[in-house]
Amino acid sequence: MYIPLFNSIASWLLKKRYHQIELFLKYPAEVQEEVLFQLVYIAKGTEIGKRYEFDTITTYNAFRERLPIVSYEDIEPMIERTRSGEQNVFWPTSIKWFAKSSGTTNAKSKFIPVSEEALEDCHYNSGKDLLCLYLNNNENSQLFTGKSLRLGGSKQLYEDKGSFFGDLSAILIDNMPLWAEFSSTPSSKVSLMSEWESKLTAIIKESTQENVTSLAGVPSWMLVLLNNVVETTGKDHLFQVWENLEVYFHGGVSFKPYVEQYQNLLPRKDFKYYEIYNASEGFFAIQDRNNADDLLLMLDYGIFYEFIPMDVYDDEESQAIPLWEVQTNVNYAIIITTNAGLWRYKIGDTVRFTSLNPYRIKVTGRTKHHINVFGEELIIENAEEALKSVCKKTGAEIKDYTAGPIFMAGKEKGAHEWIIEFRTPPEKIDYFTEFLDNALKSLNSDYEAKRYNNITLKMPAVHVARENLFYDWLKSKGKLGGQHKIPRLSNKRDYVEELLRMNGE
Repeated sequence: MYIPLFNSIASWLLKKRYHQIELFLKYPAEVQEEVLFQLVYIAKGTEIGKRYEFDTITTYNAFRERLPIVSYEDIEPMIERTRSGEQNVFWPTSIKWFAKSSGTTNAKSKFIPVSEEALEDCHYNSGKDLLCLYLNNNENSQLFTGKSLRLGGSKQLYEDKGSFFGDLSAILIDNMPLWAEFSSTPSSKVSLMSEWESKLTAIIKESTQENVTSLAGVPSWMLVLLNNVVETTGKDHLFQVWENLEVYFHGGVSFKPYVEQYQNLLPRKDFKYYEIYNASEGFFAIQDRNNADDLLLMLDYGIFYEFIPMDVYDDEESQAIPLWEVQTNVNYAIIITTNAGLWRYKIGDTVRFTSLNPYRIKVTGRTKHHINVFGEELIIENAEEALKSVCKKTGAEIKDYTAGPIFMAGKEKGAHEWIIEFRTPPEKIDYFTEFLDNALKSLNSDYEAKRYNNITLKMPAVHVARENLFYDWLKSKGKLGGQHKIPRLSNKRDYVEELLRMNGE
């Protein structure tokens, strides 16, 4: 009796938010300018606000001309001072939480500041908006009659000099509002377990006893969990475990390599998939339509956006542009200014706009995760599309992959070297390699030009990875579970050579 009533009340409250979303859909530039000037006004008394004279910034152009674009290394000293207890450096309210970045396998970690405003106005509002948009599109949803199975980071929170750090998901879980805790599984205690393999067992034990209606987490790690659920319960698919399961909210890595594997686990045509785009620095975009492959950029979370076209990203004179100057089908690096005190900060992601009314995007990759050793400008979006096409032709299924360059040596031409772990391997790897090469040519004219008559690049080399190679590689680095990701493309050979050694080659 109470659960259906709660479902109806929650649905009504969340749908009310849609009228506010309609406001930034109608007036995107005005909303973004308002966000910018509010951030500048709030922070005018901080150290950085005084340094750049925020109290005299009254136009976007003044903001752009006065403040430099920065990377993490540029602002690390200020962040370290704040981690040691100093406040009012780059944001006026107290900052005691720091999200330890786990989006890279580099040994050096980043500590991204998380303010109370960022928690409330960005991260938690985005969770409500995700549900709002989903319910707006699916009026007969029974989402709140059950629980959401969430799979977050696998690290607990640590205290250091009075501040706390850990995975963003651990910070969110630790500060989670009651309504979210009530509607989620597993318990916070299990969610914050640090050892991935023990945590996996505990999640399965708890969640299989619940009426799970939705899933939320990174596709690669969620797939590991769900395959274990099916194996542990002895069922054929997940609807035999949770008959009311209706949607999977996913983000963090591209979903394309995993589509068919999820469809095998969730064999209902009306099952929904909703993508999100978030990071340690903030929550940025949400899929706002059923069966769409692009995301609505959320403009009122206390984040001001700027963009640099990737074809001039490395130029010293390159200049960022505001949202209202972007164009469709251009690859941009994102620059953000946030309500946690990040000012014109390069987050390292690239996007492409699919629509300007409203502003919708596709995440295309990372500024550092591409291959451009030979001028081929191969980005993750190209790789994902090509692999999806080749798998369809060959009947293969991919579990994980990475790729890097083979550098020119003497008269030898260069090439790309791929390491692919298959769930279902192709019959002939030579055919798979040829199809992959042709697919990349069709998607990327720069790659095609470099491959023409082997002028610069030879045929790619593809290695078949042993079972669990990537899992073992991450385990060896202490990076199992949650938000840790495989670097898909790299201009260097570090990842490729480490993996080849572990693969016995």
